[in-house]
Amino acid sequence: MKIIGPDKLIFGVEDVENCKQFALDYGLQAQDEINYVALDGTGIEIRAKDDPSLPAPLASGAMIRKTIYGVADQVSLDEINAELSKDRQVKVLEDGSLEAVDDLGFVLGFQLTIRKPLNLAAEKVNAPGDINRGINQVGVNKEGSPDVRSLSHVVYFVPDSVKAEAFYNRIGFKTTDRFTGVGPFMRPAGTEDHHTLFFIQTPPHMQGCEHFTFHMGGPTDVVRAGTNMVNKGYQSFWGPGRHIYGSNWFWYFKSPFGCNMEYDADMDQHDDVWQERESIIGADNSQAFLLQYREKWAPAGGPPPKA
Repeated sequence: MKIIGPDKLIFGVEDVENCKQFALDYGLQAQDEINYVALDGTGIEIRAKDDPSLPAPLASGAMIRKTIYGVADQVSLDEINAELSKDRQVKVLEDGSLEAVDDLGFVLGFQLTIRKPLNLAAEKVNAPGDINRGINQVGVNKEGSPDVRSLSHVVYFVPDSVKAEAFYNRIGFKTTDRFTGVGPFMRPAGTEDHHTLFFIQTPPHMQGCEHFTFHMGGPTDVVRAGTNMVNKGYQSFWGPGRHIYGSNWFWYFKSPFGCNMEYDADMDQHDDVWQERESIIGADNSQAFLLQYREKWAPAGGPPPKA
């Protein structure tokens, strides 16, 4: 079952206009009145929480209403239908996509992926012994805004991470790493990204989306995009920094979607030979380092500002 990753997250929100503005400021493009997308077409759908077209909310009242996964081919779509139909209703919608509910109550969709192939260079690094960027190619400039490339992953608060992991194993997800007693990082069969899904064990009343993320072109883009968000007045939640599991650079922001929204870049790639790691969650195991944002400063202006 070659699930590639999330194509779209659908939200039923309290403040539609605020969410739309946040999506634009984050760097997504308005495809239409409700869809806000990255360069490859993956993205989010924003509707009012009482929109009758939305699936019913979780008992917790979380704003995330549906996660739609892109799959590589019709064979995979048929395999998912056959597997899930063994013990639950699977709807075949008018567009040919599938809809079902997982064992924790999250509404899922599965469709032939809408992802468009990207032909974009990643950030290149010059170092003694390995010159990648080349002669007369500058590494950074002040012009333009960093591109948001692709929907990366979604993280759920769940009351039973063991039960959640078992369900996603059924549709081809494999665990790459895990935090003991918290939950697994999981990779579906159609991608080599370290994870497109992560579970965090919480009480039932917290169930929902903890954060979701889009891939950027490199760490410089993460920091530039995050700096733009800070300058627009948005609240930084965590970062910038670099994770250990996945190795991805990150910067998280509080969002009006009832969860955090992250930028990431440079995620590890794995195949089926990879052996999962496990550790106790904590600052030393969740990040290699964490940086602190400051206002701009130049030496000519006097001594650096105090912390």
